[in-house]
Amino acid sequence: MTASEFTRGIRENRVQVLHQLIQVMLVGFAIGMTRTVVPALAESEFGLERGSFLLLASFVVAFGAVKAVMNFVAGRWSERIGRKRVLFWGWIVALPIPVMIWYAPDWNWIVAATVLLGVNQGLCWSMTQTAKLDITKAEERGLTMGLNEFSGYVGVAIAGILTAYAAEWLGARVGLLVFGMAVVLLALLLTVVWVKDTLPWAKAETAAHKAAPPKSLPRYPQGVSEHPTTGEVFALMSWRDRRLFAISQAGLVEKFVDALVWALFPVFLVTQGATLAQVGWIVGTYGFVWGGSQLFTGRLSDHVGRFWPNVLGMWICGAGVAMVVMGTGALWWSVSAGVAGFGMALLYPNLSAAVADITPPAWRGSAIGIYRFWRDLGYAIGALGLGLAASLTGAAEAAFWFVAISMFVSGALLFWLGEETHPRLNPAPEGAQP
Repeated sequence: MTASEFTRGIRENRVQVLHQLIQVMLVGFAIGMTRTVVPALAESEFGLERGSFLLLASFVVAFGAVKAVMNFVAGRWSERIGRKRVLFWGWIVALPIPVMIWYAPDWNWIVAATVLLGVNQGLCWSMTQTAKLDITKAEERGLTMGLNEFSGYVGVAIAGILTAYAAEWLGARVGLLVFGMAVVLLALLLTVVWVKDTLPWAKAETAAHKAAPPKSLPRYPQGVSEHPTTGEVFALMSWRDRRLFAISQAGLVEKFVDALVWALFPVFLVTQGATLAQVGWIVGTYGFVWGGSQLFTGRLSDHVGRFWPNVLGMWICGAGVAMVVMGTGALWWSVSAGVAGFGMALLYPNLSAAVADITPPAWRGSAIGIYRFWRDLGYAIGALGLGLAASLTGAAEAAFWFVAISMFVSGALLFWLGEETHPRLNPAPEGAQP
């Protein structure tokens, strides 16, 4: 392809954008198949002792730690070998997961399968996100991230509901085996046949910025080399740049909510008398509202900026988590899950879009990978925290309060240390280097 063929834009690259949206939905299916059935039946099906909150959270801890590392690896790796190859190997790693869950003689096998799931998610979800950012315009980043996360988390919600019914019809193990193998094999086929590598678009964008800097130059970190080392990018994302630090810590803490929804929310609902199908729909409400609202919230941030959607999203999501334990009944829990899901929709695509706003295309893949490292490390830290809170008090409700308070505090840090990153609304001062 010639340089003129690397046109960026959702409309201009709609076929590849569609393929990437299908990919991220399948990635959502892969994680969603473990969201309802596995924790809800941990005791009866997989031999976990009742009340073992820390052991129950252990598979989420394993997932978060592994996925965090693989996000870090995927970003850097994709800048060397391309986005498509990383996506392909992510699906290869997923092949044994449904078989391991089907065979699992004890909970240790579930933890081991979740380790592989973390590798799969770290490689595949990172690439669907990075690839779409490669081929879309700067002014479409919010919409791009909204579409990506809409597709992924609607996939999570649908899978949670489908596997709940599959478990009732076929049994937990066979239902997950059939669903999981269909998802992984379809994803591999689509990756090989239809997905294009988008790394050339990122390289073309870097060259275009050098030749003719955009009118509204983003506030890129200053004093950074053109091709910084991994350590340099890690330092920028983690502490050197206060804006990127604020975004990274918010990403880490918001994953406490997902760890809670995954590990303890189904258990809490079952102990309150909800059926497995009701659990699927209540937890699914969180995913559907989160996913569906991102079609609006991502686009919204392209107009009003990233700062306020991110800050308000942290606080609204925390309020939804607190609401769960302030009332009873399927309707109340569904509404509470919906409030948490809407808060997550405000912040989730827009934290990622903010990172993309203020990191140059030459090392944007690495920056997104490191942001996703910190964000998904929140699964592990959050699962440990909520597991300890529930274990020390003997009540799952304590975990909900731990997560809600963490979200309020993190949102306050983001408000204090962050700033607007949209280049049109807060461009770099004149004379800044691209």
